[in-house]
Amino acid sequence: MSEKRYRKDGFRAGFEGILGGVTDLFEKLGDLAEKGESLSRTGEIYGKDKDVKGVYGFSVKVGLGGEGAKVEPFGNIRRDEKTGESFVHEVREPMVDVFEEEDHTLVVAEMPGIGTQDVQIDVKDDLLTINAKKGDKKYCKEVLLPRAYPPEKMEVSCNNGVLEIKCID
Repeated sequence: MSEKRYRKDGFRAGFEGILGGVTDLFEKLGDLAEKGESLSRTGEIYGKDKDVKGVYGFSVKVGLGGEGAKVEPFGNIRRDEKTGESFVHEVREPMVDVFEEEDHTLVVAEMPGIGTQDVQIDVKDDLLTINAKKGDKKYCKEVLLPRAYPPEKMEVSCNNGVLEIKCID
């Protein structure tokens, strides 16, 4: 059996690393399906001069509410629809979860470096738009809510880059 090679950051090197990563992902997805849990991973890509920073990631949720697997990407790496080329967009898409509670809906967004004063929300019918900006960190995300909420029925708080929007029934 061949010895596994690792880079300094702990990831496997070369083609074996890619295949090993996919294998690890499928094993984790199998575990998630049995337990009804979620998995998320993130990473960063830098340009030649470290002046461009790409952030990518995904969240996989399995077995929640009788649904199948749901994969939600996030970050600021996008694919050009016309050329198929990937590029780094200056605005990041945060990872967002929506929880339907007994008397409210809770929207949780992860936006490192952002405080309550940096956030702007807009709601139109059942579409919530979150925008945030502080320094070179810019975030934008559209979230489909389970129903329409008026802005006056929303409570917004942000602590350590975790935004919570409580939509009261």
